[in-house]
Amino acid sequence: MIWVAMAITGVGCYLLKLAGLSVPPRVLERPLVERVADYIPVALLSALIAVQVFSRGHELGIDARALGLGVAVVLLLLRAPFLVVVSGAALAAALVRLL
Repeated sequence: MIWVAMAITGVGCYLLKLAGLSVPPRVLERPLVERVADYIPVALLSALIAVQVFSRGHELGIDARALGLGVAVVLLLLRAPFLVVVSGAALAAALVRLL
């Protein structure tokens, strides 16, 4: 049964990709479509981060992950390299959990 679900999902993903490729270029060149297409990945990534940081099962909560996110934001604003941002956020969250 799981193989059927995987096959249906694969076909669905392929058809979705095919639908995106079959959109006429004149539609994609509109300024509104370009602006929306630029913001969709940012919105999706922000939503994923919010769910991962502020959820505990089916509840909302604030714990060490929120501090790690805050440290990551500050380091990004300071234009730190990506490895420093990830390491700093992980270190801050680990230190809070240790205490």
